[in-house]
Amino acid sequence: MASLIDDDEGEFLTGRLLVAMPGIEDPRFERTVLYLCGHDEEQAMGLAVNRPVEGLTVHALLERLGIASDIQAPRDLVLLGGPIERERGFVLHTDDFHSPDSTLPVAEGVGLTATRDVLDAMASPMRRPRKAMLALGYAGWGPGQLEQELRDNVWLICDADEGLLFGEDHEQKWTRALAKLGISADHLSATAGRA
Repeated sequence: MASLIDDDEGEFLTGRLLVAMPGIEDPRFERTVLYLCGHDEEQAMGLAVNRPVEGLTVHALLERLGIASDIQAPRDLVLLGGPIERERGFVLHTDDFHSPDSTLPVAEGVGLTATRDVLDAMASPMRRPRKAMLALGYAGWGPGQLEQELRDNVWLICDADEGLLFGEDHEQKWTRALAKLGISADHLSATAGRA
């Protein structure tokens, strides 16, 4: 089942998924699945993996940025990673792409790059990562903020897998993440954990 942070053990959740509980008070995160790219005692940073920007594809964005792309450039949708710095792009990708100066290894097999070189690679059939998702903006928390939200049952914690991170069926990711935890969305209360 879902686990919560044990502050005594100092468990950090980098590389795990946060699954929004029904009734989350911030509508920007309703039915959201967030991948935590970084989490320590000072902060946490994550990207929503199931919030597509309506009508905006990676191919179209690369063209807007003037990146010469082969006809095989991905037609995947661009995602809204979160409400902070929405004009800034982040690419979550498999570790077959690595920029020595800018790729942050997140978890085994997954990296995060926020520089133009990953966009150039995505436009090239020879250099493109096997799996990638491009997100605009991110979600962030200050010291202790995410831990408090977990204690308040705002989020469930789920292990990540390639289907949840990079799959194209964004509408079903929230339900699939809950199912991975053994939970049916129909059985969750919008007031869970609120006394």
